[in-house]
Amino acid sequence: MSEQLTDPLRRAARIASVELSEILQISEAAAAMKKAGHDVISLGTGEPDFPTPPVVIDAAYRAAQGGETTYTATVGTLALRQAIAADCERVNGYKPEVGEVIVCTGAKQVIFNALFATLEPGDEVILGAPYWTSYPDIIGVCGGKPVVVPTTADSGFAITPDQLRAAITPRTRWLLLNSPGNPSGAVYSAAQLRALAEVLLDFPHVGVIADEIYQHICYVPFTSFRVVAPDMANRMLIVNGVSKSYAMTGWRIGWGIAPRRLIDAMVAVQGQITSGASSVSQAAALAALTGDQQMLAERNDDFRARRDMVRDALNQTGMIRSGSADGAFYLFPDCTATFGKTAPDGTRIEKDADFCQALLKSEGVALVPGRAFGVPGHFRLSYAYSRASLTEACKRIARFCQSLT
Repeated sequence: MSEQLTDPLRRAARIASVELSEILQISEAAAAMKKAGHDVISLGTGEPDFPTPPVVIDAAYRAAQGGETTYTATVGTLALRQAIAADCERVNGYKPEVGEVIVCTGAKQVIFNALFATLEPGDEVILGAPYWTSYPDIIGVCGGKPVVVPTTADSGFAITPDQLRAAITPRTRWLLLNSPGNPSGAVYSAAQLRALAEVLLDFPHVGVIADEIYQHICYVPFTSFRVVAPDMANRMLIVNGVSKSYAMTGWRIGWGIAPRRLIDAMVAVQGQITSGASSVSQAAALAALTGDQQMLAERNDDFRARRDMVRDALNQTGMIRSGSADGAFYLFPDCTATFGKTAPDGTRIEKDADFCQALLKSEGVALVPGRAFGVPGHFRLSYAYSRASLTEACKRIARFCQSLT
């Protein structure tokens, strides 16, 4: 018997190629450098620097003090699911039934639950590149096959109807769409979504997972996929949560809105993995959704100003080309003009990872190479950081570009 077969700790084939995401690897490396005394500015993580609203923290405290510390229903508390439905009606104009809502431990679990509950081995999931790094791995772990559709800055990093039609096969199960997008910041317009929906009308075996977690961080009009394609609601999952909009990443609350039969399947999966989300975090999310929403617009304006500042500074380097992302809090600039050049330490820059590594070593600025998102030649920069950090980071990036020969 081979050594592999006698090793009880061997990796299962389904996760043989799965590792900690490059985003987290870079963030943890930057944190280690900081701890070792190096002057490092990390712009790699998608986490708002705003504090969680005080009303949310107060609600969590009251819930804990009041004994709301026991298991909740696996699907989520009734109060929170009612608030999610009401918030959806207020913001998007449609109100799902409470039975069409599931609360999960973050938006990532919503997507995992849905794919694990529906994919058979070899089923295909269409997604555009650049994509969030977790998408392909989640699809693979759930037995599916990612079908990656390349997009470009010229197309606004959006899948076109012709591309979608060409990618669909009899094995296609889902189209996974992220708008506003991570890492590109791209936002699909209502017209673009309608055009994709028109294609999908010809393929009733294909469902839509619309990841709208950055809905409230958007600098152009936002339209939910379900709003433009209400006739497809019976094969659509809307993904959202409080992590980004309300600066509640550590509270780990996301939700899905879908037909009851999909919700029931997702509950069955979640019941065997985590059961219900944290009771105290659900109370906190309830306060976020039912409190004063003016904060969302104020923070959105602040993010827009940061985007403009960083974009302009990058473009002024003469070597980095950055478009104007319409949402989320990321820029996805092109750094190919630095290829073929040499950093002061002798590093030859031939690809995006070389650029990011040399920048980190030379100037202490941590970015994520575009290869992590399926589009080499770019890098992702999160501007969800303080203006002081962003200003200093831009100075260092400009200095680094000037030093290349």
